[in-house]
Amino acid sequence: MPRGLTLRALVPNAITSAALCSGLTGIRFAIGGDFHSAVLAVLLAGFLDGIDGRVARLMKAQSRFGAELDSLSDAIAFGVGPALILYLWSLSAVPRFGWFAALALAVACALRLARFNASIDLPGQPHKSAGFMTGVPAPVGAGLAFLPLYLWFASGIEWMRAPFVVGPWALLIAFLMISNLPTLGWGALRPRRAIRLEVIALAGMLTVALMTEPWFTLVGVCALYLALMPAGLWRYRRIMRQRAGAGQSKPEPQPAP
Repeated sequence: MPRGLTLRALVPNAITSAALCSGLTGIRFAIGGDFHSAVLAVLLAGFLDGIDGRVARLMKAQSRFGAELDSLSDAIAFGVGPALILYLWSLSAVPRFGWFAALALAVACALRLARFNASIDLPGQPHKSAGFMTGVPAPVGAGLAFLPLYLWFASGIEWMRAPFVVGPWALLIAFLMISNLPTLGWGALRPRRAIRLEVIALAGMLTVALMTEPWFTLVGVCALYLALMPAGLWRYRRIMRQRAGAGQSKPEPQPAP
C-alpha cells in the first residue's frame, strides 16, 4: 500500500474539501443573517460535489479515502448546513417543532449516505443497474429543501417564511431522501439523437436564466424535478417489466443426455 495519497488524488479531494468548506460557510452567513449568501454557498458546494467524482475518474484517482471524505462532506454541506440555515431563517420561531424538523433533515441526509456507503459494493442493485438512484440524492435534497427560501427571495411573500410551511416541507424532503423511490440519475437521462442540439441550447438558456433571474429559475428547476419523479417511477417500473418479460421468454436449458 502506498503511503498517503497519490499526487493525482490531491485534486479531486481538494475539490471535495472546498465543497465542505463552502457548506460550512453557508452556516456562517446564516448566523449573520445573510441568507442569500448562505443559500449560494450551499449551491456552490453542490456544484463542487458534482464535479469532484468526475475529476477523479478522469484523472484515474478514485480512492476509498476520497469516497469516505465525499460522504462526510455531503453529510455536513447538504444535511447539517441546510438544516441550520432553515432553522435560523424560519424554524427558530417555533423552537421545539422547528428543531425537530431541522434534525429530521440532517439525520435523513446522514442515513441516506450511510445506506449508499453500505451498498456501494453490493452487486445486483436494481435501481443502479437500471440507471436510477434510490431516493433523492443529498445535493438535490438540499436544493429542494431551500424551495421556500427561493420563493421568499423571488416574491417577498412573507408567509413562505412561516414555520408551518417550512417545517412540513423539510420533513417531506427528509422522507424523500431516505425513501426507496427510484429517482432519475445521470445514467437514465439520455436524450435522443434528434433533440441533442435542442438540449444544448436549453442548457445555455438555463445558464442565462440563472444569471438574470436566479431565484425564479431555481423554483422552476425544483418544480421540474418534482414533476419528473412520477415519470421516473413509471419508467423504472416499465424497465423492470421488460426485464422480467425477457427473462421469462428465455428457453429453459435442457439437461444433457
